[in-house]
Amino acid sequence: MAPLEPWERVLISDDFLTSTHGSASCIDCHGGQASSEKEIAHEGIVADPTIDMDRLCGTCHKDIVDQSADSLHTSLNGYYVSIYSRSVPENHPAIDEAFGNHCLSCHTSCGDCHISQPDSVGGGFLDGHNFVKSPPMTRTCTACHGSRVGAEYLGKNEDIPGDVHFRIGRMKCTDCHTGPEMHGTDPEMVYHRYAGDQQPACEDCHTEIGSDSDTISQHAIHTGKLSCQVCHSVEYTSCDGCHVAISEKSGNPFYKTDGDYLTFYIAKNSRVSEERPYEYVTVRHIPVAVDSFEFYGEDLLPNFNLLPTWASATPHNIQRITPQNQSCNNCHGNSEIFLTADKVNSDELEANAGIIVDELPPLISGQ
Repeated sequence: MAPLEPWERVLISDDFLTSTHGSASCIDCHGGQASSEKEIAHEGIVADPTIDMDRLCGTCHKDIVDQSADSLHTSLNGYYVSIYSRSVPENHPAIDEAFGNHCLSCHTSCGDCHISQPDSVGGGFLDGHNFVKSPPMTRTCTACHGSRVGAEYLGKNEDIPGDVHFRIGRMKCTDCHTGPEMHGTDPEMVYHRYAGDQQPACEDCHTEIGSDSDTISQHAIHTGKLSCQVCHSVEYTSCDGCHVAISEKSGNPFYKTDGDYLTFYIAKNSRVSEERPYEYVTVRHIPVAVDSFEFYGEDLLPNFNLLPTWASATPHNIQRITPQNQSCNNCHGNSEIFLTADKVNSDELEANAGIIVDELPPLISGQ
C-alpha cells in the first residue's frame, strides 16, 4: 500500500496498518459500504465497533470479553443497585430512562480505554488508531475519574500534596489496578466495588503490615480494625446533591450539583465483611439527593434512607505522615475528624444512622 497522506494519518497511522488489528479492513470492524463515494461508504457506519465486544474483541480475547460483560466499568451495575435500592420496582422504568440519558455514556467499551480518549475530554484517538495495551493514566483513567480520584492522586487540590505512590513512586493507575480487576474477574464485584476481595489491597505490596516483622506498633494495634485510609489519607472531595434534566433550549441532557468541598471524616463501616472487617473507614458525601431524578417523575426514591449518603471511600491521596497519625490523640477523642450527628444534614440523619459515630474513641492518657 502507498504511504499515507497527512490527512489520512489523522485517523490511522502506518504503524497501525502493519499491526495485527490493522490487518482487518475498515468495513470488517466499522461496517459501511465498499464505495469510493464518501456518503455511500459511510452508510451504516459504527463509530465505536467495540461496543459489540463479543463480535469483534471476543474473537481473539474471549476470556477477557466474557469477564468484562459484567464488570462495573461496562455494566454500571453498582449505580443501578444503589439507585434501585433507594427506589421501588414501579419506578425503575423512569430511572432507567434517566440512566440512559445521563449515565450510560460513562460506561466503557474496549475502545474507550484502549483506542480513544473519553468524550469528557473531547474524544480522539490515543495513538493513530493503534490499540494501546496499557491505557495512559491522564488521557483515559483520570479523564473519567478526574474530579475526585485524579485531583487527589495528582495533587491538584490546593495545598494538599499528591498521593505518595505518584509523588514519590511515580506509579500509574495500572500499577495497582490491573487488567484482571478492570475486566471484572471477581464474581462478587459484579454489583459493588466493595464486595469480595480487596482489589487492590494495600497489603499486596506492604506485606509486612501487621506481621511479626512489622516494626510499627500502631499497625499491630489497628490492623483489621481500621482501613488504611483512616490513618494515611488526608482531605478529599465530597459532593452534594446531583440533579439531572433535559435542556429546554438544546434538548441535550445535563446535570448539576449543589457543590463540592474538601472533607476528611471517619465513620462506622457500613459494609463489614470478612474481606473488610474494619470498625472504622473514611467516608465522603456522594452527590445523591432525594429529588435527584425529579425531572423524570415524582418521588422516584421513596426508600432514599435505606443507604447512607456518606459512603465508604478509598481516597487516592495517601501520605505516610498525616495530621491524625502524628499522635494517638490527634485521632482519639478528636471530634473534628469523626462523622458525628452534628455534621450530617438533618434530612439525612436517618439514612446515615448506621455509620454516625456517637461515641468517640477515648483519649489515650499520657499522650
